[in-house]
Amino acid sequence: MIETAQRVKENDISADEICQLVVKGMQEKKAQNIVVLNLKGVKNAIADYFVICSGKSDTQIDAIADSVDEEVHKATGVNPWHREGKSQKEWILIDYVDVVAHVFKQERRDFYRLEELWGDAEFTVIEDEA
Repeated sequence: MIETAQRVKENDISADEICQLVVKGMQEKKAQNIVVLNLKGVKNAIADYFVICSGKSDTQIDAIADSVDEEVHKATGVNPWHREGKSQKEWILIDYVDVVAHVFKQERRDFYRLEELWGDAEFTVIEDEA
């Protein structure tokens, strides 16, 4: 965690910039229902942003997660601090410390309803690209 946070600080990369890159990576692979939760004003929040999206298949979920990783690394040189769920391909989490990307299979997203858990957050819905 410290290594990633130090690299972000050294490269002067903001959480806002990483958030935008995460969204771009999701859009590159046609992720659906992209929502950005701004958690900066939420007491005891564990990150500044959650970026949540859905995919239709195991293959698409895997491709979306890889695209997010590639977009952030290509633009900043930063690797995720933590990643999990890649083998199950139902909910892949990519943690950049201040920005956490959640790539869900739609059924898992409906079950966990992260958006409802963080009801105090400011929501931004990213329109699906036609």
